[in-house]
Amino acid sequence: MTATTKPPVFIVGCPRSGTSLLYHMLLSSGAFAHFRTEMNVFNLLLPIFGDPRKIKNRTRMMNEWLQSKAFTASGLDAREIEQKVSAEGLTGGSFLRTIMDEICRRQNVDRWADSTPTNLLHIREINLAFPDACIIHVIRDGRDVALSLDRLGWVRPLPWDRDKTVLVGGLYWKWVIERGREAVRKIKPNYLEIGYENLVNQPRETITQVGGFLGLHLDLDRIQAAGVGALREPPSSFGKWGRDRNGGKAVPAHEPDEFKPVGRWQTIFSREELASFEALVGELLESLGYSLATKDSELNRSLAIRRARALYPLFFDSKQLVRSHTRLSRFFARYSAALVDK
Repeated sequence: MTATTKPPVFIVGCPRSGTSLLYHMLLSSGAFAHFRTEMNVFNLLLPIFGDPRKIKNRTRMMNEWLQSKAFTASGLDAREIEQKVSAEGLTGGSFLRTIMDEICRRQNVDRWADSTPTNLLHIREINLAFPDACIIHVIRDGRDVALSLDRLGWVRPLPWDRDKTVLVGGLYWKWVIERGREAVRKIKPNYLEIGYENLVNQPRETITQVGGFLGLHLDLDRIQAAGVGALREPPSSFGKWGRDRNGGKAVPAHEPDEFKPVGRWQTIFSREELASFEALVGELLESLGYSLATKDSELNRSLAIRRARALYPLFFDSKQLVRSHTRLSRFFARYSAALVDK
């Protein structure tokens, strides 16, 4: 086998939405190449190094990638892979395909998946490079996502909102989902949305739905027996250590022995904070099937909340534009952006 013959799979979503769980379930199925890391082609490598059809850009990109975690995880030979991507006309898509096809060839499988969450913001580029790709969008309750982002210290609000990182995390969750869905509506790729809560609470039904979308028989018993990655060690931000929301220091999280990632927000949000959070993103929560805990009459509709709802989408749009189209891309990509990248 010299190349894959089945459409690749891209698992996308707002960071901390459970993309790793689905990815590791697919790896545990035996139908995909094992590659337990992110390639970050569209969200990092291309913004940092530019068009790889230019020899200088391609050389710098390869030098960087050969020192990355992704190269180490690939098990590939540096000299061989450099030769394979040295041809003129290389694009980000062909670079990714070359790497992943070679991993498939070595493992004697015929399909690969990429789990870079923020590829959700690059649906157009992915569709152009891989028109047959299957895109699975994992959506999780924004209240749990925002708490997880905050716990890890991944939220970077505007200076005057430094004490509102959870609220800004919610606005980021909303922005990522809406931008991704907007691109999907325009392009109409092979696309499936699944709920993280369904994957956790009804795994058999959900993985069967995923298998039908991918044209595969996915056996949950086999998946659970293989137990790759997140199936054995859940990547929880509320594990043994987390980030103190008030001080920013690593502190014991006191997570119960039983892993309970769904609905954690119910015991962490204060009533006042929840009234503000749901005022900011409640419409999207409800449209996705999540019930609000705050009565409509109790939602915080202050001027500050209305201003944040109007301002942050513009802030995130501007940041994304800068990262994608200017020399500042290197700074923003390496810093993981002014909010979150991975």
